[in-house]
Amino acid sequence: MINWNERFLALAHHIAQWSKDPSTKVGAVIVRPNRTIASVGYNGFPRGVDDSDARYNDRSIKYAMTVHAEANAILSADQRLDDCTMYVTPLHPCSSCAALIIQSGIKRVVAHMPHDPEHWKDSFAYARAMFDEAGVEVIIA
Repeated sequence: MINWNERFLALAHHIAQWSKDPSTKVGAVIVRPNRTIASVGYNGFPRGVDDSDARYNDRSIKYAMTVHAEANAILSADQRLDDCTMYVTPLHPCSSCAALIIQSGIKRVVAHMPHDPEHWKDSFAYARAMFDEAGVEVIIA
């Protein structure tokens, strides 16, 4: 039997490898209710911005300039995302991305989290609270 969550999480993992970030590679796939792909994204600097190794290796610059995978996937979609599912790996969406996910109309998030980094703990908690309040289903696979 086909496990669609596993398939789309595997695709998100593949997409994550496109990121130039040497320490954290995140991928996101947005899937329509009919299981076709609406958009993909990975974490990185905005288009046209110097994404040199020196910048990625300076955490303060990297954190200030990186567009998260979830945001890139939403921004790259060429359609409304009502009732879609977002697959994200290897981290749960942060609170800022959760707000974008909710505003975009996505109704389900499937995340693969092999670890829960301490420095994102509060942001993940706020994200989960917002998802709960907005009625966005979250599945940790």
